Amino acid sequence: MTHYVAFIEDAGPDFAVGVWFPDLPGCFSAGDTLDEALANAPEAVALWFEDIEEDGRSVPRARTPIELKADRETAAEMAKYVIALIPAPDVALQPVAE
Repeated sequence: MTHYVAFIEDAGPDFAVGVWFPDLPGCFSAGDTLDEALANAPEAVALWFEDIEEDGRSVPRARTPIELKADRETAAEMAKYVIALIPAPDVALQPVAE
């Protein structure tokens, strides 16, 4: 099963917990608690995949945490936030017909 790295931002009790994915631009999730935000994240990934597949684009390859850390911009984000691995829906990993 493929997993995508997610960054988790918890700005405190007065704000939602945010989750976003460096390999999936524009894909994000949120929740009132960390558990809720993480529970919502797989659905956000699935919906994001549906959208790009409808546009005829391919699903981006999931980079490993080591690969992301080698990217200077992403490494700076990794130093600021907690990360989690979020499973990708199996159906989204099928190649898109061209």
